[in-house]
Amino acid sequence: MTDENLNTLIEHSEDAPFLLSDQEIRDIINAVRAQDPDTVHAILGDLAPVDIAELIAKVTDEDRRELLLMYGETMNPLVFAEMDSELRRTTLSTLAAEQVAGIVSRLESDDALGMVLDLDEQFRQEIIRKLSSKIRLAVEEGLSFPEKSAGRLMQREVVAVPQFWTVGKTIDYLREAANDLPDDFFDIFVIDPAYHVLGQIPLNRVIRSKRSVKMEALVLDEIMTIPATMDQEELAIIFRRDNITSAPVIDENQRLIGVVTIDDIVDVIEDEAEEDMMKMAGVDQGDMYRAVLSTTGTRFRWLFVNLLTAILASMVISLFDATIEQIVALAVLMPIVASMGGNAGTQSLAVAVRALATRELSGANTWRIIWKESLVGSLNGFAFAVLAGVITALWFGSPMLGVVIAAAMWINLIVAGFFGACIPIILNKYGSDPAVSSTVFLTMMTDVVGFFAFLGLAAVLLF
Repeated sequence: MTDENLNTLIEHSEDAPFLLSDQEIRDIINAVRAQDPDTVHAILGDLAPVDIAELIAKVTDEDRRELLLMYGETMNPLVFAEMDSELRRTTLSTLAAEQVAGIVSRLESDDALGMVLDLDEQFRQEIIRKLSSKIRLAVEEGLSFPEKSAGRLMQREVVAVPQFWTVGKTIDYLREAANDLPDDFFDIFVIDPAYHVLGQIPLNRVIRSKRSVKMEALVLDEIMTIPATMDQEELAIIFRRDNITSAPVIDENQRLIGVVTIDDIVDVIEDEAEEDMMKMAGVDQGDMYRAVLSTTGTRFRWLFVNLLTAILASMVISLFDATIEQIVALAVLMPIVASMGGNAGTQSLAVAVRALATRELSGANTWRIIWKESLVGSLNGFAFAVLAGVITALWFGSPMLGVVIAAAMWINLIVAGFFGACIPIILNKYGSDPAVSSTVFLTMMTDVVGFFAFLGLAAVLLF
């Protein structure tokens, strides 16, 4: 892509109403550099928190510090909640503990906990000590739950009423307690005196009912209560499968302690998908904002493993160095076989990893998926084997060389389909994250099999 095309693409992306344009960012930064707080406050005052978060993400470290010094005291705390976690950690680490504690205190419990979790342990404890007793208790309770569990994801501000209340009394309560309610909620929970959940009522049912109706008469036929220890991926699957907008979270005594809402689940789905995609490439989600040496170190380990697998493939090639010396065309054609196998295997790999992540793949359909991917690899392998064989025969004037590459490509695409589906399943079975290491093993298999099949067949059929 040329520089002109790239600039055109960027300009077109700026036409989107939900994105800050480069010109708007330049205007704000010019005001920051000119030490013009009135202009900065006037511009940022009209922006939504997500826009300001985008602005902070796109400016340099020096401009970011100046902006926070100039505008940080009046900044909506939701700005920090909208930031990338690594950027948020870096940004908050430059602020005083008292200032961060003030930001945390103005957020709802789920956002407050998420912000504290991103910080280094020592700084986190310093901030927690400066929180009010009520907020400190909520944060410490959240930290006691397992990582990536419903307990850490939930919002502790819930709307719960006794079962004997009427619709009229509930509506009056909601109006009178408006300042103590969550900013957004979709359901009202009916509880007994022990705070056990007896029912769940969508807000629209309450609004449509007469004031004299008892709340217990409006509850849904089924209610899904979520243990605080449930993994967030499993929770996201439940939300997607049952099409629910919120669910009550309970402790080990079955008492209501919070609620998970659909906006939290959207974030989970996005984060999990992004994490899997990044892991398959050997990078971390926060690499864009992490220091150069830290980013280099995390990627080095992945590249080192890839180096070892590449050496293994090279060792296979070295077994046939005499064959390659006699027919130079083999060196020209080798990358085709390996590349086709790698790409075909990646397709099967993506299907298997996604199916595992969404729980669509289990023991009941494992072999059906493996068989299907192997069959797809076989059919595609045969089609491309014929195509590659004909092209090679015409290109080098050797029908037998065409047969060799055709056979090798067919074998490698079958192997790619089989192992592309098998490797993630095997890794998942033994407790390893299939998104992390599947590509390394797959590349090793397709390279080794591809080179061995191609060069081995050449040694047998061409000499």
